[in-house]
Amino acid sequence: MYLYTGLGCDIIPISTFIIIKSSFIMKKKSELLIPAGSLDRMKTAILYGADAVYCGTPDMSLRTKSSFSLEDLVEGIKYAHDHGKKVYLTLNLFSHNKDIEKLPQYIETVDKLKPDGLIVADPGIFNYVKKRAPGLELHISTQANICSSLSVDFWEEQGASLVVLAREVSFDELKQIRKDCPDIKIETFVHGSMCMTYSGRCLLSNFMSERGANQGSCAHSCRWSYKLKIKLKDNSEETIEINDQNKDLFNFFLEEEIRPGELMPFEEDMHGSYILNAKDLCLMPKLDQYLEIGIDSLKVEGRNKSEFYAGSVARIYRLAIDDYYKNPTNWDYQKYMPELDAISNRGYSLAFHDGRLTNLAHDYNSTKSSSVHEYIARVRCWEGDDIIIDIKNHLVAGDVLEFMSPYRSEVILLRIYEFKNAKTGVITDVVNQSQKNEGVRLSSAIFHEEDVVDLKRLLPELTLIRKNKNLNLVEKSRKSLHKAAQKLEINDKNQHIYQKQKDKYLDNKQNDADSSKTIAKVAKIGMDGCCGKGCNGCLIFWNDDKYKSARELIKKKKIGEML
Repeated sequence: MYLYTGLGCDIIPISTFIIIKSSFIMKKKSELLIPAGSLDRMKTAILYGADAVYCGTPDMSLRTKSSFSLEDLVEGIKYAHDHGKKVYLTLNLFSHNKDIEKLPQYIETVDKLKPDGLIVADPGIFNYVKKRAPGLELHISTQANICSSLSVDFWEEQGASLVVLAREVSFDELKQIRKDCPDIKIETFVHGSMCMTYSGRCLLSNFMSERGANQGSCAHSCRWSYKLKIKLKDNSEETIEINDQNKDLFNFFLEEEIRPGELMPFEEDMHGSYILNAKDLCLMPKLDQYLEIGIDSLKVEGRNKSEFYAGSVARIYRLAIDDYYKNPTNWDYQKYMPELDAISNRGYSLAFHDGRLTNLAHDYNSTKSSSVHEYIARVRCWEGDDIIIDIKNHLVAGDVLEFMSPYRSEVILLRIYEFKNAKTGVITDVVNQSQKNEGVRLSSAIFHEEDVVDLKRLLPELTLIRKNKNLNLVEKSRKSLHKAAQKLEINDKNQHIYQKQKDKYLDNKQNDADSSKTIAKVAKIGMDGCCGKGCNGCLIFWNDDKYKSARELIKKKKIGEML
């Protein structure tokens, strides 16, 4: 049998058409879904490559810190649709009776906004929306704890268009669910904070601080440090401080009621103990597996994160996803990890990808997020051939700015020696966040190696700007430990490297090594100030005879690549 296609040929065998159709289905591109806690973050996420964003108003979702107003949503949905992107609204609270009276007006308003999906968790709300706004596409939240094909089938039968699987689903389970349920869209988390309890169904916050995690106001009790105390017979309390003098006198253990005699070591130092502190999820090392089986939506957590986080994560996952579809055979996750390491994180873990969590998925020593870069500024607009940037942090003369173009994988580097106030014209050698409303004016002429027309295209409004962050010895050794732990989780042949980094970190932490002294990664000014990356604004590099041969070499290198 033959089939007329209208695709440039008259007829093709029906068997060939089936093969072509099957190939098309297998190569269906996964969408990149980025969180947006404000209109500003939504626009940034879309600029940096998000296919879709999810957001909500604070009163009717798990978004108590959301700054979206109804007017913002109207503008945001129009902005997204104008750029060919999607917006999913969240209505994923577990409703109490007091919430139900708000539903009629809310659903009527949402129905008029025409989002691309409404994320719900409560079966009662699902049924309510289905009856009163049948035109809305309904997505089932991760809060519904969907872990099996049976649950997916249930929601599909109810009329759901997409299900967000629980974080506790392993990749093997996910693969089977995808096979068993081919006719419903599947969404899974690939990056972001992990909850110590079951997909955010935590009661610790409620119990300890009367802040409901399931109502979006989690106090993050799992991130707190806990100190061991003893109560003397006179009812006075004392803290047991474990130090070099007494550390060999004690051993502490936890014992569960149902497992008497099975003692689990419990360790604490002068900083306390973080027995519940999960590392952040990062599935970049396994991303090709998720793309290969055709997961419909790859979700990033971060509803309360900044526009810098939203844009930075979107930028690198966009690049990784696009690279995979161009050349899946030679795709390598290691190309993208340096950029993810630069984003603030608590250390990365594969979490439940391989099944049960291991000790490598937790950080028992610190709950602090850290990064090797910091958010420093953002492009406000272009005025003629000048860029006006909004300042987000402290800058001093000699700092190297890294412009994160949405349209180029390499950053554009600029060493800057003075700051011209965009409002007053006053020139200073220091600028602070307090001057953010005034802005700083940069002439395109100081980007010596960039064509101004290209520069305007590469650095549009909302472009993010960062700089290297100075870390102390404890922070540097902690970052090294996190990298070693991630490599060990991926490949268990690195046990000795991990142990070496762990010993080094614990030694620095115990001695509080140079906690107030930071180490500059890049010198700011002077003849030793060249970092070797060929900044377009580096006067030393472009004018000193010392770097004459290097200037020729950089023509063959990518921007930002070390010479």
